[in-house]
Amino acid sequence: VSSSHLQLAAFALGTVGWILCTISMGVVEWRVWHVDNTTIISSGIAWVGIWKVCFISYLRVSPGYKEQFCHKFSGYESSIPHEIYAAQGLLLIAMFMGLLGLTATIFALRNVYMGITHKTLITPFFLMGGFFYIFAGLCVLIPVSWNFYSVTHNQSIAFPPSYYMPSSPAAQEAGAAIPIGIVAVILLLLSGTFSLSYRFPVTANTVTK
Repeated sequence: VSSSHLQLAAFALGTVGWILCTISMGVVEWRVWHVDNTTIISSGIAWVGIWKVCFISYLRVSPGYKEQFCHKFSGYESSIPHEIYAAQGLLLIAMFMGLLGLTATIFALRNVYMGITHKTLITPFFLMGGFFYIFAGLCVLIPVSWNFYSVTHNQSIAFPPSYYMPSSPAAQEAGAAIPIGIVAVILLLLSGTFSLSYRFPVTANTVTK
């Protein structure tokens, strides 16, 4: 038990990182667009996520919504930039990899705290958990960095007319999903590093198989 304190910390950090990864995937505020024309976008602000775009409109352009209009990305549309579709796939992979990392770490910690001192039941699972955490962190890092680059360069998106969105904003800024994703990356990479640092203690009473 005394040799696995970092791995216990890795489990805690990995859990929080995985939760933040899931939150960032569901949050629509990846890019915040400021527009000049408020005829349809009444508040002058639109939110561009990786699954849909939303804005406040008092014209009720969408049945079923009193004020907020949201349009989900359906299938593959060539006008939607690649970084949005890449974020969809990579974050789903990150969520799955993070879950595998948590499962492997839980199994290893269970063996540690139950006194099961078989090296083949502890070390490989800590190592697998570490690789899964790091892979998940990299899968989050790519879309977060790519979308942040697009925001800082004020890149436009040629939305279809049915989206009621202008092709270019007057200005745009990073939404809440990007800093959430950055924190998730840091925590997942740290947890992976801690998990990979595990060394099985060698003592006179240790029985290895």
